[in-house]
This record gives sequence, C-alpha cells and structure tokens, in this order.
Amino acid sequence: MTTANTKTIPSTEQIQDWLISYMADMLEITTNEVDIRMLFDEYGLDSSMTIGMIGDLETWLGCNLDPTLVYDYSTIEDLAKHLGSNLISDNLL
Repeated sequence: MTTANTKTIPSTEQIQDWLISYMADMLEITTNEVDIRMLFDEYGLDSSMTIGMIGDLETWLGCNLDPTLVYDYSTIEDLAKHLGSNLISDNLL
C-alpha cells in the first residue's frame, strides 16, 4: 500500500526478482540461468562484489543493510525471504 507519506515496501517476490536481475547483469548471463537456490559463493562472488550488491540493494530499498546478510542468507531465495518478511515487521522502510 502506498500513500503520500509512505514508501512502497517491496514483496519477497519483487526483492527476489531484483536479485535475479542483478546477478544476471553482474555475471553476464540470462535471468533464466540464475538459480535462486544456488549459494552466492558458487556464483563466484567475492567480498567486493558482495559489498557492491548490498550497496545497490540498499539504494533500491532505501534502507541500510548489514553487509553480512549475504553470508547469513546465502542464496537469493533465502535473502529475499528474509528481507521480504523483515522489511515489513521491522518497518525498515
């Protein structure tokens, strides 16, 4: 729900779609080639790539995120579920 004084809170699916697109662009593959259950490590993300992804995700979401989230929630599916449920409950936006 959006009003003049609030931001739209993205759904888990929207966050997952953003992460899929981001990974596809970064790895120069199609979105169909991105496996949401594959570990970020298996995609070859190093620490600088991870920090860049979290920074871009912060910009898109409009809130600060802990860079270690990628290690705690190590797949696109897990990270999207975590963020989707916590953005609403913690009112991060």
